[in-house]
Amino acid sequence: RIYPEGQHGAHLIGYVGAISEKEMTDDPVLALADFRIGKSGVERVYDSRLRGVAARKQVEINAVGRTIRELAHVPEQPGETLRLSVDARLQAFATERFGSDTGAAVVMDVNSGEVLALVSLPSYDPSLFTGGISHRDWSALRNAADAPLVNKAIAGQYAPGSTYKMIVALAALESGLINAQTNFHCSGMLELGKGKFHCWNRGGHGHVDLYDAIVQSCDVYFYEVARRVGIDRIADMSRKFGLGETLGIDLPSEQGGLIPTKAWKRRRFERSWQVGESLVAGIGQGYVLTTPLQLATMTARMVNGGYAVVPHVLIGGADRTPEWIDVSDAALEAVKGAMVGVTTVAKGTAAAAQIEDREFWMGGKTGTSQVRRISARERRLGVLRNEERPREDRDHALFVGFAPLRAPRYAVSVIVEHGGGGSKAAAPVARDLLAMVQARARDDQRA
Repeated sequence: RIYPEGQHGAHLIGYVGAISEKEMTDDPVLALADFRIGKSGVERVYDSRLRGVAARKQVEINAVGRTIRELAHVPEQPGETLRLSVDARLQAFATERFGSDTGAAVVMDVNSGEVLALVSLPSYDPSLFTGGISHRDWSALRNAADAPLVNKAIAGQYAPGSTYKMIVALAALESGLINAQTNFHCSGMLELGKGKFHCWNRGGHGHVDLYDAIVQSCDVYFYEVARRVGIDRIADMSRKFGLGETLGIDLPSEQGGLIPTKAWKRRRFERSWQVGESLVAGIGQGYVLTTPLQLATMTARMVNGGYAVVPHVLIGGADRTPEWIDVSDAALEAVKGAMVGVTTVAKGTAAAAQIEDREFWMGGKTGTSQVRRISARERRLGVLRNEERPREDRDHALFVGFAPLRAPRYAVSVIVEHGGGGSKAAAPVARDLLAMVQARARDDQRA
């Protein structure tokens, strides 16, 4: 094997390795010494199509092993040439754009589900496996703390933080418990029993409706909404948009994340669901886990008119027409309009990261997910800023977005591990990816 893209495409393309006993079949080619088969990525999923079929010959031999005559001959069938939807230049740019940061990014076509970039960092050199990887190299990769062998884009499971608020908003709108004009007062904190649930803005946002709550990412608004809607309605809406289960992308080891319900908690912990847990889930924390691929797919489905596109990397890999999601156009437009505000109005949490070229402007939503709980003592003494904490204690930074604004064609999700705030660390990466993919599409059309 030759891998021209090297580390840029390692998790996507995968690598080959020696055949294990479990992988052995009746194909005699697999018994050949030094024969390799796909172990991960596209190499694994499409191994049989890439490999083809070896020629077979049946001959008659005499007692001393000399060939007498040929009885049958089946010619070989060359392996297929497969074309992927991934743009190699965009893939390389996305990898380099992270710099020394780790995390994942996905760019996809919102109408077809074709994946244009799928990045997981840190990466590795797939050519290490071609001739048989050394024990030293394998141990280094397998035991590394930042998990270079894991495809974080499809198997990394993270709390989505505020990128989940659109799901909560849709669940509330469709339930009829609120409308887009319903407003709640944010004083910086909501009290429930003896518990205190804080907004990221300690001074509060005042009276906010759905638009302002998404644009400014008000936590108290979504605490209140989640309390009224309940976790089961939120879970139902989550699944419509691809969360809580595998999407079926044509890559191995995809994970389904976790969208909790009352029944799930009873089965898992033998305890009943608490209202406070709904509040925490309402801002994408607590038990809620998603993958970067799921967040990109969620965004695509929100802005493509409500069609359940399925992500795939092989051109022609998903030839069925996407099903329509049973969500009203009014609800989708309310959420989409707020996502536009996130990047286009002064108070928007990602306004500073907007694409310069107005033709390519994006909408989206920032997110910040805590990796540890902040104690009451810390709040009294003052919570340390992300840059003041050890890296492993810093929040993950997230952003989901789409572009262009008038006729969305591309969706993106970015997570920068321990990057701090989504507006500072993740949104600029997403901006640059969306700007590049749109510019390339425009240039291709002109050509």
